[in-house]
Amino acid sequence: MPVQLTWRRFELQLEHRWTIARTQRADGPGGDARQTIVLVRLEAPDGSFGVGEAAPCARYRESPETVEAFLRRVDPDRLHFDDLAASSRYLASLSGGDHSAKGAVDIALVDGAAKRAGKPVTDFLGVGFTEGRHKTSFSIGIDRPEVVREKVLQAAAFPILKLKLGSPDDRLLFRALREAAPEKPVRVDANEAWHTKEEALRQIEWLAEDRRVQFVEQPMPAGTAPADLAWLKERSPLLLMADEGYERAEAIEQVVPAYHAVNVKLVKTGGITPGLRALQTARAAGLKTMLGCMIETSVLITAAAHLADLTDYLDLDGNLLITNDPYQGVQAVEGRLSFANAPAATGLRVSAREV
Repeated sequence: MPVQLTWRRFELQLEHRWTIARTQRADGPGGDARQTIVLVRLEAPDGSFGVGEAAPCARYRESPETVEAFLRRVDPDRLHFDDLAASSRYLASLSGGDHSAKGAVDIALVDGAAKRAGKPVTDFLGVGFTEGRHKTSFSIGIDRPEVVREKVLQAAAFPILKLKLGSPDDRLLFRALREAAPEKPVRVDANEAWHTKEEALRQIEWLAEDRRVQFVEQPMPAGTAPADLAWLKERSPLLLMADEGYERAEAIEQVVPAYHAVNVKLVKTGGITPGLRALQTARAAGLKTMLGCMIETSVLITAAAHLADLTDYLDLDGNLLITNDPYQGVQAVEGRLSFANAPAATGLRVSAREV
């Protein structure tokens, strides 16, 4: 049974400007207070439907315009809730990229199929979700030290923090975090900011002086020479995690010699189906795993949360950084993810709300 495909842009309003290493300006943090995503809906003639979301990122050569261009190429007659495998093969055949756009359709397909089966996505995929187990970090973007301190205080309910680094003020920012949260575990994300292995090692050794730093994410650019990445892994006193360096399962052979862990994001992999494969592939290779996100609504965050039992870490806070989430789904209760009060029992377990 084919489906009807519709979509709409939606502008997310951030509580604070969002700045990471690659978006900062020479004269200050810079960053954006708005992010545009694309919400997708698939609906079958019998009324069954699924929703999805694309959160495109320029780092992966995607934008709202490229997402919509891809969606216009999709023939809805080739999409079926009762044949996800064929639908996935069709989507893959349309281009070699466009993973955020493909992911929106994939998530909507899985949502619709799980609803028709009368199951939540966790049960539909056979992965389960352990209520009460999963804690997400709360991300603090690059900003002035006094603003970082204030953000950390506002995140007092969250037991784990993630700090974006990669600016000339890294040590001031870390000190500001510690002034506001002396004891909390911290995860650090450099977003490819350190361009030589020697610089990266110096920064990692400095961070390792704080015994509560759990890992460093993407310290060097993803395209760094494999020998340099392996050199850094061998000497690093902290666990190293690939983000930009691990987009999909096919990259696993390059990742294993260079990192101890991977950050899987549904916008990179192309949805829940390839996201599940990326997690399983990394775990089979002996790597630790994390589910991450961009600035997203509860559609993408909740979709990722269904795979949480396959991870060692979670960074699913993109919906917590915005003020106008058009959906509700999984909740973060003092940082712990919960479906206990989810607004729906089947599929993604999300529902639209007025904003």
